[in-house]
Amino acid sequence: MSYYSPSIEKLIENFEKLPSIGNKTAIRLAFHILNSSEEETNEFIKSIQEAKKNLKFCSKCYNISDTDPCEICKNATRDQSKICVVEDVKDVVAIEKIHEYKGLYHVLHGTISPMDGIGPEDIKIKELLSRLMEGTVKEVILATNPKVEGEATAMYISKLIKPMGIKATRLAHGIPVGGDLEYTDEFTLGKAFEGRVEL
Repeated sequence: MSYYSPSIEKLIENFEKLPSIGNKTAIRLAFHILNSSEEETNEFIKSIQEAKKNLKFCSKCYNISDTDPCEICKNATRDQSKICVVEDVKDVVAIEKIHEYKGLYHVLHGTISPMDGIGPEDIKIKELLSRLMEGTVKEVILATNPKVEGEATAMYISKLIKPMGIKATRLAHGIPVGGDLEYTDEFTLGKAFEGRVEL
């Protein structure tokens, strides 16, 4: 039996659909919204609608951006000879925060995971290979998460690009196995970049 009115219950249920939001947090968020002014609530709704409407994938690196190409891809001062391959858009942000890496990115939007029915054709590997065919890239830094799927994806990509004469490197294992780039502290992530090794 629910103790809340149907409208509040629906709001709580929608907050619970968000990642890492349990019932207690969903209730707190729901009542925060209900206690906010109409202006604050409308601004919150508007920011979600604008993000959904304006954001798109960069046609080069597949990062999320308001522009196409994204700010990183159109920045001529970035090192065009390096591409850092990551699993997710949040990983780009994590790496940018350390201010160590000055090259380009490629977002795969996932990893190879046969158990989940995800093969190489289901993520942006083909698009990466197309970029490498242009001939300007000398090094691909494989910065997938150090989990089974991330390691398998990195090995798969390295085998594809070796015949192209492009150096494939992997982040050093300063990042804990089973961890996510998104939650790695800046010092550890910086050291992992310094200690990357060729596959």
